[in-house]
Amino acid sequence: MNAAFAVDCGEGAGPQDLLADLHAVEADFGRERLDRWGSRTLDLDLLAWGDDVAPDRATLLHWMTLPPETQATTAPDRLILPHPRLQDRSFVLVPLADLAPDWVHPVLGKTVAAMLADRPGDERDAISVAE
Repeated sequence: MNAAFAVDCGEGAGPQDLLADLHAVEADFGRERLDRWGSRTLDLDLLAWGDDVAPDRATLLHWMTLPPETQATTAPDRLILPHPRLQDRSFVLVPLADLAPDWVHPVLGKTVAAMLADRPGDERDAISVAE
């Protein structure tokens, strides 16, 4: 099951705070971080923080362009925003398009709807979303 949600963290909170909260929820549901991209009880990702690019454009582009085999074995040592692979994942874009189809990726300059349209149709059609 895939879903997306938006949250207002209030004044003073930042993306690191929200990520820590998301990891705490995962832990409450029994998530253990043993294998990269391994089986998990719950996976909560912070996809974006408004129009922010963090830590910087060059770092984001580095992680966006890693070969798939490197992505599967290497994890960044810090939060990268927007999520470096959101544009490549229909299972992220399908529910995100229900929530924020007009959000524009600050580096790619494409809306969520446009990024989703770029994905293969059979891949998009296979996604199950929460109702």
